[in-house]
Amino acid sequence: MANKAYKFRIYPNDEQIVLFAKTFGCVRLVYNHWLDRKIKQYEQDKTAVGYTACAKEMAEMKKSEEYAFLKEVDSVSLQQSLRHLDTAFQNFFKQPKTGFPRFKSKKHNRNSYSTVCINGNIAISEGYLKLPKIGQVRLKQHRTVPSEYKLKSVTVSQTPSGKYYASVLFEYESNNEEKELHSFLGLDYSMHELYKDSNGNEPQYPRYYRQSEMKLKKEQRKLSLMQKGSKNRDKQRIKVAKLHERVSNQRKDFLHKQSRQITNAYDCVCIEDLDMKAMSQALNFGKSVSDNGWGMFVAFLKYKLEAQGKKLVKVDKFFASSQTCSCCGYVNKGTKDLAVRAWDCPECGMHHDRDVNAAINIRNEGMRIAFA
Repeated sequence: MANKAYKFRIYPNDEQIVLFAKTFGCVRLVYNHWLDRKIKQYEQDKTAVGYTACAKEMAEMKKSEEYAFLKEVDSVSLQQSLRHLDTAFQNFFKQPKTGFPRFKSKKHNRNSYSTVCINGNIAISEGYLKLPKIGQVRLKQHRTVPSEYKLKSVTVSQTPSGKYYASVLFEYESNNEEKELHSFLGLDYSMHELYKDSNGNEPQYPRYYRQSEMKLKKEQRKLSLMQKGSKNRDKQRIKVAKLHERVSNQRKDFLHKQSRQITNAYDCVCIEDLDMKAMSQALNFGKSVSDNGWGMFVAFLKYKLEAQGKKLVKVDKFFASSQTCSCCGYVNKGTKDLAVRAWDCPECGMHHDRDVNAAINIRNEGMRIAFA
């Protein structure tokens, strides 16, 4: 079995917007309440409060007059909030790098909640999405869902600009067989062009954030000078959020198209397993690294390739792809300097473009790993 999510824009009416706001608030309250409960319990006797105990406590809480309003929202969404909290705690103790769970702020402009399909309480039909406690919400269905797909869950989210989306998760039987690997492509990360491939091509990334940077600065400066809590400040906040959203959508559109072109043309794509967060901090290239969205591009490539039975191979980040001559294997230590963009091999005399040479080495190493 495999899962696939479809993201749709939804258009709730005024009454439904109020219900969504109430659900977001209740989900946040449940998460924060039991996060505080877990922290205090651990500080007291170093024991953990599991999901089952939290769920029983929540059931008792609903019976009190103080928290009776929790009955007005979808009960499954509150249970899912507890599950997300439990997962966050487990991930922290398994992998501390993920960070300790944080309290959710009421002032945060990005809200969401998840609910599970039980006995047909969620359904998509005739341009509407049926949700528990919310009812029929108008839906912009831009793609058809296959009839054999089984609806599993829905995550409703609100963007900072005020738009509502529903991410609907479906389960289906996967019959994708792994294809024989014949065509290979190596990609080397590039700060300006997104990547250079082993054929010497580059996508000419437009750098959308840089294009909009001056306009963003102007609007953000206006926002910073406005009085907190005022209606004009809220209008300006939405204006800034829409600008950021536009840049984000442009970037996603570009990355989706590039990943689709590569997936359709090659059986196996080889890349370096890079830590983009560490790179942006260490090299002080935060804006440039974030602007091209390499991590998002890799995620798009991965699921598109897997859907066709193809493969994404990650080469170790310590592999000397830029220092090694792709023709004779000579290792040139001088290319550790990032300012060196082209070099001639002292051994065989071959002239190399730094990034193209690295991409060829990544492709060759990826082929070795794929057939190992």
